Amino acid sequence: MPRAALLVSTALLAALMPLSAARAVDDPAPTPVDRFEGEVPFASQPAEGIFTWGGDSDDPPTLQLADRADAPEGAKVLSGTYDISGYGGFTHDFAAAEPAHDWSAHKGIRFWWDGQDNGKKINFEIKDGGAGGEASELWTTSFTDDFTGWKQVEIPFGDFVYRTDYQPVGGIDHVLGLTQMWGYALTLPVGLQGRFAMDDVELYGKADQALRASVTTDAAVYPVQEGRTAAVKVSVGTTGSAPLDEPVTVAYETATTGTAASGKDYTPVSGTLTFPAGTVSGATQTIKVRTLKDHSGESAETVPLKLTVTGAKAPAETPQVVIDAHGLPYLDSKLPVKERVADLLSRMSLAEKVGQMTQAERGAVGNGGDVAAYDLGSLLSGGGSTPTPNTAAAWAKMIDGFQLRAQATRFQIPLIYGVDAVHGHNNLAGATIMPHNIGIGATRDPQLAEDTGAVTAAEVRATGIPWDFAPCLCVTRDERWGRSYESFGEDPALVKSMETMIQGLQGRADGRDLKDDDKVLATAKHFVGDGGTEYGSSTTGSYTIDQGVTKVTRQQLEAVHLAPYQTAVDRGIGTVMPSYSSLDILGDGQGPVKMHARADMINGVLKGRMGFDGFVISDWNAIDQLPGDYAAHVSTSVNAGVDMMMVPYSYQDFTKTLTDEVNAGRVSEQRIDDAVSRILTQKFRLGLFEHPYADTSGASKIGSAKHRAVARQAAAESQVLLKNSDSVLPLKKSQKVYVAGSNADDLGNQTGGWTITWQGASGTHTTGTTILQGMKNAGGDVTYSKDASAPTSGYDVGVVVVGETPYAEGVGDVGNGNDLALTPADQAAVDKVCAAMKCAVLIVSGRPQLIGDRLGEIDALVASWLPGTEGDGVADVLYGKKAFTGQLPVTWPKSEAQLPINVGDASYDPQYPYGWGLTTLAKPSKGGEATLRALGVAAKAAERTGAASAGRKLVTKARLLVQAEIGQSITAAVSKPFADADHLLLTGKYEAAVEKLTEAYKAA
Repeated sequence: MPRAALLVSTALLAALMPLSAARAVDDPAPTPVDRFEGEVPFASQPAEGIFTWGGDSDDPPTLQLADRADAPEGAKVLSGTYDISGYGGFTHDFAAAEPAHDWSAHKGIRFWWDGQDNGKKINFEIKDGGAGGEASELWTTSFTDDFTGWKQVEIPFGDFVYRTDYQPVGGIDHVLGLTQMWGYALTLPVGLQGRFAMDDVELYGKADQALRASVTTDAAVYPVQEGRTAAVKVSVGTTGSAPLDEPVTVAYETATTGTAASGKDYTPVSGTLTFPAGTVSGATQTIKVRTLKDHSGESAETVPLKLTVTGAKAPAETPQVVIDAHGLPYLDSKLPVKERVADLLSRMSLAEKVGQMTQAERGAVGNGGDVAAYDLGSLLSGGGSTPTPNTAAAWAKMIDGFQLRAQATRFQIPLIYGVDAVHGHNNLAGATIMPHNIGIGATRDPQLAEDTGAVTAAEVRATGIPWDFAPCLCVTRDERWGRSYESFGEDPALVKSMETMIQGLQGRADGRDLKDDDKVLATAKHFVGDGGTEYGSSTTGSYTIDQGVTKVTRQQLEAVHLAPYQTAVDRGIGTVMPSYSSLDILGDGQGPVKMHARADMINGVLKGRMGFDGFVISDWNAIDQLPGDYAAHVSTSVNAGVDMMMVPYSYQDFTKTLTDEVNAGRVSEQRIDDAVSRILTQKFRLGLFEHPYADTSGASKIGSAKHRAVARQAAAESQVLLKNSDSVLPLKKSQKVYVAGSNADDLGNQTGGWTITWQGASGTHTTGTTILQGMKNAGGDVTYSKDASAPTSGYDVGVVVVGETPYAEGVGDVGNGNDLALTPADQAAVDKVCAAMKCAVLIVSGRPQLIGDRLGEIDALVASWLPGTEGDGVADVLYGKKAFTGQLPVTWPKSEAQLPINVGDASYDPQYPYGWGLTTLAKPSKGGEATLRALGVAAKAAERTGAASAGRKLVTKARLLVQAEIGQSITAAVSKPFADADHLLLTGKYEAAVEKLTEAYKAA
């Protein structure tokens, strides 16, 4: 919309203005924003004009400019209909080529709304600052449609608050300046079919200083050691940073409503601060509150500082000076942790204990006031829940702000903040992103798994986060599962071997390293059987397998799904997360029971038989899936052994309900004490009582070359060479290479789900190197055509990089809008390139893809998995800087009808067996049955003497020899002993492994 259209004359405005909008004499004339007479076009985001948006294809509303005889202004109104299941609304973005609009002279914005009296809130948002409408800060408020017919809705700018849950580009200055406005948006109600009409959006009134000036304090909480003086900085700021037009006064006094005693614990103060007219925005004055020493040990005490503001908006809450707890045994770092826990527990009330068992989402607690109000023990960031801007410094500042809130509690118990850093610090833009676990399993390199964990821990802890919800110890048994890539593989022996990652995250098993600035508390998840759910058994939305039912015999449960957890306990895992799924142990008479309710498994097996002494954290809102009412959800899960509940947005209900359940005798105080003791133990081990705030000394290493080198190595070692006819790979730098495919140059597809956001996204959303760029960096002579539309003549070899787009959890289940086939575009690219030249196909995916019908035309095939941000690692093996050494962590099926198919199955005839992986080593193994017999004798000796390294090398030599003999003639007779051999290798049975490989050799 041309800016001139907004600046119509005062005379015209007066003629157009309805009688109900009569203004005060000294008010500026209203300024129209939208008249909806056709002057503003309908457009597509982010073009100039009005456009709709929504959570899916059905959610955007319909819009039209409709003639209405009763239009409040002019002849037309903006009208529309909606039926929204997720979210939806419309936006007017102003012309990006024109100067931003200046709204600072006005009191607020108003418009006419045709009320439907549905009682629903409608969010109204304005866009402030930045480069344009799609790169601005978002400020929001709402009005309620509780009227019928036309009504003028007036919203003072002072009612708008900064959106903390979402910003398109991150925070700019967090100040509603009003001098650079780019548009507005409305979010319509969800869950009902509705219609609306809107007219005459305009700016009204005169900006009064109390609406554009505000008084703030530099913090809400001021901890201070007993006997020292707290300094409370009081600042005045204005929108647009203009000087004050009128004076602002701040009367202050220490209130007696806190827990500290005036004259005994502190010296009372009172007075008035004055900011004269003309004071620059940001000016600061200081109030000092002196505390007094009484030499006795005691808990923390509070001194509220009451502020009465004239001429500006007052702070949102009363700041508190907190006299630190002191002289109590639990604060003595020299005492054993067990004694500190016992002392603190003995002092705590039931409310404080329940608070420790409660974990809320950062987005739910706003500025953090509820941390102290509910004595919360923990906060988390769900996938994609990030500060703005999404930088390491902003993470540390945000978490420090929440920790500061915890200092206002009686015993100043620090929060433990958790994130899902499942392949690096994946919520943080610019962090080092590792291959997902499926790729780590393909490396068969326990030391590398530990190294990736160490890098992750260092980057996570450097942003102030001491707790990681990783690693996933699921044993994936069906590739239709949307979480397959979170597993190290289908063999529990492989999963166990990769649990070295726990040491990378936590350090030594006794927990002595947890306090270090590069270690975090780790979480084994999801206990137990999440990888074994039966296809079609899920009852969660449209999921087909995730969160379903695992049906197993007791022996299968122990051998497959429970085995990795004993290893985790032995490695000192700090926390365990139960699964959403249900467990149906055949023959026990219980049927399927949700894991969060299985006391026999959590209390009995995990804590009892296995000796787990950490604490159990629930999954996100998982207790809501239990049978019965909410009270039953709470008591059942707590009594089953869940110690801390992840109740992101229902923490208030949870704390009240658990308290009621204890008072009613349905949850014992002994059970509460056990849970809280376990939680406090880990907090003490992490050193949080001594150092609750972020140690950012390691922040400069986030995304560093050293860290990326580890991720690059992991990416290289994770590549599994499935086929290599005529030694197409490695490529030579002298070759002209034609590169195609959807995943060759897409960092988002390469990193997969759980990257920046929960589901991940295609495109570039963090810092890294695509496979294409890696090939160029390697010195390759590369031409790229994503869809293979460019001419294919004149090239020596083609590389087609295809596969999946990102997903996470049940959203990625096969049958839930997903399958295991390549997209038509990917298939076409493979067909065209491989018909024109020798070709290598790389499959970038979280699970095997069905490729058998094209194997004949493909010369080389690579399972690239989800290699993370370091595409250079993939290029390292493509160009021979490193050899292909990866092995399949899961069986590669011929068809979906074969699923589930796993090593050890009685019937086993895959495309490629578990453990398969060709190599490009300079000297491939040679020999025949005699060589295998000799390797078997040597393997027996290695096994007898405990020479594990030698044993593994001998079996590997035998495997490569056998693979060379088999070639691509992979039959059922070959596959079963071949796969069994890799399982035997991982269990230390080297002689038996060679025997199985010999059997496969003879069957070839």
